[in-house]
Order: sequence, then structure tokens, then C-alpha cells
Amino acid sequence: MDDTESTTTSADENTGNLCDNPTRDTLAEGLLGLLKPTVDQLDDRVRATRISQLELKQQIDSLNEELLKVRESLNNHPDLDPYVKKLITCKHKVTVVLNILQASQDRLNQIRRMVEKDKPKVKVISEPLSEPEQGTSGVSDKGSIN
Repeated sequence: MDDTESTTTSADENTGNLCDNPTRDTLAEGLLGLLKPTVDQLDDRVRATRISQLELKQQIDSLNEELLKVRESLNNHPDLDPYVKKLITCKHKVTVVLNILQASQDRLNQIRRMVEKDKPKVKVISEPLSEPEQGTSGVSDKGSIN
């Protein structure tokens, strides 16, 4: 062997062996198994919260309409403006929360699509591989040192 030849392996030489790493495959499958139920549960809770927020917004709108009708029907016009303003402020806050929840659900849906997209890859990668035959040099047929 020449003095100019390097005995170390570079990252480029080992990139082909990434699919043959059962430890990495097991860890990836385990992480996906841990994250998927949590993401599903979080997605369900976000959906339920969004539904309740929409119902609350509808109730606030109907209450606002009823208060306006009551105000119009009274002869002495009590001062309901501060209460109407409070209701409008609450409606605005509900709308902001609804927008935040929508953005969160969109992100969760993206994560779910990525997890579902990676599932077939993990199954293919996690299939057991046959052990390569070793020569007398201790180097397998694929070029990695055992």
C-alpha cells in the first residue's frame, strides 16, 4: 500500500450502506410508532377544540344579535355599547384562536402526510437482511469492515 493512500473511509463511501443499518431502521420505526399516536391524539383534540370554538363563535354572534334587538326594542335605550364592544372583542379573540388552531391543524396534517409517506420506506428498510458472507480479510462483499 502506498503512503498516499488513505485507510480511512469517507462519508461518501458509507452513504450506500444507510439502507443496511438495522439499528437505524429499528430506531426510525420506534420513533414513528411513538409519534403517530401522539400526533393522532393531538389532531383529534385540535379538531374538537376548533369545533367548540366555532360553536362558541356562533353563540356569541347570536347573543350579539339578540342584544341589538333588545336594545332597539327598549324605549329608554340603556347604555349597552360597552357590553357590545366587549362581545365584539371576545369575538375577535375567538377568531384569532380559531386562526391559530387552523394553522396548527394544517401543520399536523403536514406531519401526518410525511409520516404516512415514510411508512412504506420504513417497512421496506426494516425487512431482515441476510448476513453477508465474510472472507478471510474480515471485509464483507459490500466493502464495509466487520
